[in-house]
Amino acid sequence: MLEGTSSFWYNGRYLKEKRSDMTQIIDGKTLAAKLQGQLAEKTERLKEETVLVPGLVVILVGDNPASQVYVRNKERSALAAGFRSEVVRVPDTITQEELLDLIAKYNQDSAWHGILVQLPLPKHIDEEAVLLAIDPEKDVDGFHPLNMGRLWSGHPVMIPSTPAGIMEMFHEYGIDLEGKNAVVIGRSNIVGKPMAQLLLAKNATVTLTHSRTHNLAKVAAKADILVVAIGRAKFVTADFVKPGAVVIDVGMNRDENGKLCGDVDYEAVAPLASHITPVPGGVGPMTITMLMEQTYQAAIRTLERKF
Repeated sequence: MLEGTSSFWYNGRYLKEKRSDMTQIIDGKTLAAKLQGQLAEKTERLKEETVLVPGLVVILVGDNPASQVYVRNKERSALAAGFRSEVVRVPDTITQEELLDLIAKYNQDSAWHGILVQLPLPKHIDEEAVLLAIDPEKDVDGFHPLNMGRLWSGHPVMIPSTPAGIMEMFHEYGIDLEGKNAVVIGRSNIVGKPMAQLLLAKNATVTLTHSRTHNLAKVAAKADILVVAIGRAKFVTADFVKPGAVVIDVGMNRDENGKLCGDVDYEAVAPLASHITPVPGGVGPMTITMLMEQTYQAAIRTLERKF
């Protein structure tokens, strides 16, 4: 924990009252490891009781270095959970038709319960067409329009894993969302939009903002819960943050020295926050863990459909 400051400059004024609380670091790495262990235990019981083994296949197009790291981490997590895991590596010269045929093959194979196509894709491939091709019941990324619609209608099945991981953090750390003012900075289909809906479902009052929002710092400074996913290094500074706010940093960037950093200026913001996620070690580890959990749940649903 970080000690609270007795006085500080905030939003154009000097606050003299002493902070009675301390900043709590939300440790995503430790929480993810705990959940991963629980998942491995559930998978082992599932195998013993049903002989069913959750299966996850990841399709990697090309040799993008960052994508290779992400895929390797997903494969490692799947194996640690006791899943059947396969990584299908194809060249970036693959045609869209060939890629869609490959997806269709795994859609039809009941041994596989989750299908991931690692993004980004080469420019000649229509990303939307690829996401549409994945069976919604195997879309553990939660990107298929049907799963997006289920989420927004209040009947989620597959949820994008980063927002799902953040919700798990709120639960684990006892952060009450009901009636709170929540501001989400970033409107992507992967994080911002689904995050807003999940917060709404917990009865928070949600403002979804983005880089074109007027007076963004002023809007953000009203938040009890601030989720930042805008893709700009250290974009959120102290004037964006109300003292005592919960700050969730989804960003993953490099600063001017090449060091990993988030979308939040951690050193400036942490003394103000009641809770904050670090980068690295915050949201990132939870994203992969929630992918694995959704693969497990997809496997369970195949059992339910048999009865």
